[in-house]
Amino acid sequence: MTPGVATVHPDTTLSDAARTMIQFGISGLPVIDAAGELVGILTEGDLLRRAETGTERRRPRWLEFIVGPGRMAEEYVHAHGRKVEEVMTPDVITVAEEAPLQEVVRIMEERRIKRVPVVSEGKIVGIISRANLVQALARLAEEAPPSQVNDEAIRKAILAELDKQPWAPRSMVNVIVRNGVAELWGTILDEREREALRVLAENCPGVTKVRDHLVWVEPISGMVIESPEDVTRPNRA
Repeated sequence: MTPGVATVHPDTTLSDAARTMIQFGISGLPVIDAAGELVGILTEGDLLRRAETGTERRRPRWLEFIVGPGRMAEEYVHAHGRKVEEVMTPDVITVAEEAPLQEVVRIMEERRIKRVPVVSEGKIVGIISRANLVQALARLAEEAPPSQVNDEAIRKAILAELDKQPWAPRSMVNVIVRNGVAELWGTILDEREREALRVLAENCPGVTKVRDHLVWVEPISGMVIESPEDVTRPNRA
């Protein structure tokens, strides 16, 4: 996570909040009250529909009748409000410091959000963003030690992973490994399986390269299409 998060107060003006976002190069600001309690979050999305930029929501008369005056009044405040508390999202999704990474990713996916504040005893102690997840992935990739797995162990690992995948055409695919190079042979009935099989093999420890020899048989027409790698390989017999 990112500690030492920039924050704003409910009575902060939107212009000051926008300048803070620009200054720190961030797209979201946690909102805290006088006691330091998290009470909301202000994001770029909250600033999209604004009267100043001419982007406030406008609806046809018939749709305004369906939406109702309450919703329209709420949208007016969101487009014309001058303080953070008038525009912010009050219902903030948070996680605890000890929350596992899987939970954070699940929350981001299900809620379709880009950042999650981290709280401890009601106080914000940091924030996890999608950028933090990318940085963690890059760091783990750099720290991964080189593998010394032999070819037979690599083949068994690939086949074991194939057995776990419900989409994998296990009975129609064979794997040969030579000097860390995994060769995929066999038949697939959906072209999308080709890329998935390649990624699966690449992710097995010890694999240095993947060669695709899979033949695609189109189920409806029965047309047989060779692997693009085999079609373009020179000096074929």
